Amino acid sequence: MKKHGIMALILSGLLVVTTACGGSDTASNSESDGEWTPSKPIEVVAPAGAGGGWDTTARTVSKVMEEQKIIDQRMAVVNKPGGGGSVGWSYINGKKGDNHTMFVTSPPIFFVPLNGQSTLSHKDFTPIAGVIADYAAFVVDADSPYDTMNDLVDALKKDPTSVSIVGVSSPGSMDHMQFVKAVKAAGVDVKKLKYVSAQDGSGMSMLLGGKVDVYSTGLAEASEQARAGKVKVLAITAPERLEGDTVSEFPTLKEQGIDDEFVVWRGFLGPKDMDPDAVAYYEKAFKEMIETDQWKEMRDKFGWTDNYMSSEEFGQFLDEEYKEIETLMEEIGLKK
Repeated sequence: MKKHGIMALILSGLLVVTTACGGSDTASNSESDGEWTPSKPIEVVAPAGAGGGWDTTARTVSKVMEEQKIIDQRMAVVNKPGGGGSVGWSYINGKKGDNHTMFVTSPPIFFVPLNGQSTLSHKDFTPIAGVIADYAAFVVDADSPYDTMNDLVDALKKDPTSVSIVGVSSPGSMDHMQFVKAVKAAGVDVKKLKYVSAQDGSGMSMLLGGKVDVYSTGLAEASEQARAGKVKVLAITAPERLEGDTVSEFPTLKEQGIDDEFVVWRGFLGPKDMDPDAVAYYEKAFKEMIETDQWKEMRDKFGWTDNYMSSEEFGQFLDEEYKEIETLMEEIGLKK
């Protein structure tokens, strides 16, 4: 009986151990199937110099994500200027499958490939999320003789080469094209425009230094300098006046009789072949971010409009927008 009792205890113990091991495997599998989270700092690339729309968006997103503890890892912003964005895109293209890298993007992801300056397009990257809608602004120095967009248009109609326009994007890209589209709608001969490309991000410095007459930029940078009294905003490309401190003072093209508007959407793409679970993680983080009070305060400060899109929605949007931009480039004769 004693032997039988001992054997029963041994068998019972083995059963417990076996069951425990089985439970451990199940728990391990469950844990491995859990939500993906970043295991190291995330590199957020702004494919331009400091101060522009990409840089401002990247740094604002990074700040809110970190301070609101939406993402536990650091989001380090890295500037990769050059080629209208193509230098940054090439850098990202070399990180296929990297779940800890992303970059901010906007219409130049269409313009630059279409004008022949890059072989990479939005289709070479992974859509993560759409975030905001922004607008272009056309600004002059506070002492400029131009007080309205129509003053500028009149000068351009008399002599398109008499006015120099600077932008931080390359010729045929966004800062150039948003201005071309606006003055074309006003009847200016756009083929003779004098456009200066300041891809090192020095556009505002050139304007304030008297080296150029007009700066075609984004609303955020224009707002900052207008608030400081250094520039006059002749027009913005929004469909109607915006609400918010300072930006509400900026006139639209339409209210000055120029029938044009231009939406500068911004979102984030990652390298090709990102893990779908990583994409889902970031997608959720962006959605959470735009609901925070801190984000809303920063958004209103820059005059942005929330334009959240999931990864799938953003991908579909990009495909549709590409077709529209392609048509515009063909019409103006800048598609290569």
